[in-house]
Amino acid sequence: MSIPAIVTAGDRRAAKAIYGESKAYLEIDTRSLVLHAVQALQAVPEVSEVWVVGNGERLEAVFDQSVRATLTKPLHLVPQFRNLYENGWETYRRLLPGAPPEGRDPEPADRELAVLYLSADIPFATPQEISAFVEQALARRCDYAMGLVTEESMEAFYPQADRPGIRMAYFNMREGRFRQSNLHVIRPGKIANRFYIEEMYEHRYQKQLGNALALAWRLLRSERGGLAIVTFYVLMHLASLADRRGFKGLADWLRQRLPVARIEAGCSTLLRCDFRCIVTEAGGCGVDVDNEHDFDVSRERFAEWTAAQQARATALYGPPALPAEAGAPRSSGDAR
Repeated sequence: MSIPAIVTAGDRRAAKAIYGESKAYLEIDTRSLVLHAVQALQAVPEVSEVWVVGNGERLEAVFDQSVRATLTKPLHLVPQFRNLYENGWETYRRLLPGAPPEGRDPEPADRELAVLYLSADIPFATPQEISAFVEQALARRCDYAMGLVTEESMEAFYPQADRPGIRMAYFNMREGRFRQSNLHVIRPGKIANRFYIEEMYEHRYQKQLGNALALAWRLLRSERGGLAIVTFYVLMHLASLADRRGFKGLADWLRQRLPVARIEAGCSTLLRCDFRCIVTEAGGCGVDVDNEHDFDVSRERFAEWTAAQQARATALYGPPALPAEAGAPRSSGDAR
């Protein structure tokens, strides 16, 4: 089964700039981050076509004729909307079968259509890890699959004695410590409370207490949030805080009360859909460029970390199923 992919490269509302620049257009190894993401998707066999939503003029400049000639999957560029939610939803409306250029609302026959969503700022993503995630997500047949990577897979990016590195915040759960992987397989037509996705995105930074409290209050007041969901949410943040401050014993005690199944049940209730977490172990998809430090370090260690990720992904999943340059180039710059 193959599905379309949507790369979110918008720079409005809660999108975060780095050095005053939209993250999607920052360059590492002479290529913009959004181009890194689109090129990785070329070798993912489960992806049938690629849609990129963001600043229309800038995307057209990135994906000029010389770049499009190297792509093997149809490419569609969509001018951005007001926020992440609208970018994801309106692009989905445009990729539905037979949709006009302005898109259309899903009909009952469209409810099972799955879409891979990924952010534009994951330069160490490998095709194998994306493929493994999509394969598992489709096998689960859930409505919303959120990707996680293991703590062990992130250790390769840690600082070393003589080299800078990146340490990410983790979700502390009974089964282990996990980082969100920036990969999502969603059946948008089956998510009843889609608007909570934007709410969670805007309050996504786990290290910012104000964001955590604001979202907790919003969940408590929601018609489907309730005290149980808020309790799990607060426990997750307390465990993450204890973990970052070095109180491992307290973090371990707290996370024993947070099995993945409870988190899945809570998110399913909130979004009114079947929500599941999918774990991959390569790790590169978990490194997103969210601040100046992470960008500088990623740029400095790009060649080293890319080689390490390719070797790790090959050891775990085998070589890429498709070479990125295989097949006749097929691309389109329309917004359909």
